[in-house]
Amino acid sequence: MNLPSLPVEVTVVPELDPGFVPAALWNRCYRERVAARSDSRQVAIALSRPDGGCSVYRTKVLPPGSEYDSLSLYYLERTLKFLLWQCGGSELRISGCDDIASSIADAYSPTGVRRFDHDFFGSKVYRRPLEIRTCAMEDIPESNELSMPLGRHLDGCRIGFDLGGSDRKCAAVIDGETVFSEEVAWNPYFESDPAYHREGIEDSLQRAAAHLPRIDAIGGSSAGVYVNNEVRVASLFRGVSDEDFESRVRRIFPELKERWGGIPFEVVNDGEVTALAGSMSMGENAVLGIAMGTSQAVGYVTPAGNITPWLNELAFAPVDFRENGPADEWSGDRGCGVQYFSQQAVARLAPLAGIDLPGDMSFPERLVEVQRLMAAGDGRAAAIYSTIGTCLGYSIAHYADFYEIGKILLLGRVTSGEGGSIIIGKANEVLAVQFPDLAERIGIVTPDEKDKRHGQAVAAASLPRIDR
Repeated sequence: MNLPSLPVEVTVVPELDPGFVPAALWNRCYRERVAARSDSRQVAIALSRPDGGCSVYRTKVLPPGSEYDSLSLYYLERTLKFLLWQCGGSELRISGCDDIASSIADAYSPTGVRRFDHDFFGSKVYRRPLEIRTCAMEDIPESNELSMPLGRHLDGCRIGFDLGGSDRKCAAVIDGETVFSEEVAWNPYFESDPAYHREGIEDSLQRAAAHLPRIDAIGGSSAGVYVNNEVRVASLFRGVSDEDFESRVRRIFPELKERWGGIPFEVVNDGEVTALAGSMSMGENAVLGIAMGTSQAVGYVTPAGNITPWLNELAFAPVDFRENGPADEWSGDRGCGVQYFSQQAVARLAPLAGIDLPGDMSFPERLVEVQRLMAAGDGRAAAIYSTIGTCLGYSIAHYADFYEIGKILLLGRVTSGEGGSIIIGKANEVLAVQFPDLAERIGIVTPDEKDKRHGQAVAAASLPRIDR
């Protein structure tokens, strides 16, 4: 798309990525033009989900026929893309701009430029075709956000587990106190037989159960998308065939619930549990958790202290609005969070910093090497972390347009060591310089060692409510 330029002024320029165009600044620049015209159009986007939840976003766009038609399309398409990966949705209704909506529907069709998103949300997440259509403003449904009062239930004898790509964690908890916890190495990514995964999970549950007088509830977390405890998309099972996934994986957790006598059993995305663990530890709500690891994992605790059924898969939500930004190898889209806030980001920035690493070196190995250089005082490594932090500061401002945020909980291997301090410092600098109102109300924090060791498992264990 050939876009007319907007005078976006980036005051704190990312050291190794000067072409970065922050979504927050681009959007503000566009909205200034909208506000300057009396004939701008009111627009509403409704994202409905099969569980009855509905998210409604309202904004304005420039009138049709102006020189900025392509800008309006870009603004609304990028907004909708963010909303999809934030909230999810299977039926999208757009009102107030039929011309733009038609172009967006074409883009998100089975043959459009966003066909990946069409397939992901259609066949994988919600198991029904993604539908985008126009409607009258009066036909936009009311917002119906279904936050889940999961977590913070510490009564009774509970098991909490977290399934990672290299280890699985499990804990036994009695009335909020951890009486047993352990990590067991495993390698689920490339195992084709689902029995490997089931037996591993069952083994961890049995190990924890051995330290409890009874089992009242089980809660767990893992990377991926879970709907009503069903696995819809999860990297843990990437080696499993589609046929085996459908017959042996999709309902693995409801089946385990039956195996454990039908006790309360809840499994959610690990990002949600991370945010919940941070919220419980700090005694604060309105927490957006951002984990920079293999990918970018995000979770959210509402101001009321609940987690939501939203996807919060911000790894695939755009934060850089330049036309030629780095492309995500999975979705093919450009400028998405995973290229800025993960091990992939470190690998992308290393050569720009003048760090020559072997082409066959894995992303985790590249991160370890950059961390080694950082510990040795290498300025090239510092430049990588400075760049990540600058991009993060601008992206926090973008996230704040869609979330009510009091605290950013920052964690993950990319943030460990001195590099993490540089990331936080640069992010705070961006907020202070360009978004002083946000700097006053948003704090960036990291978990302490105790929370890192036990917080996730305890938070996972606290997910189910025990009805007495």
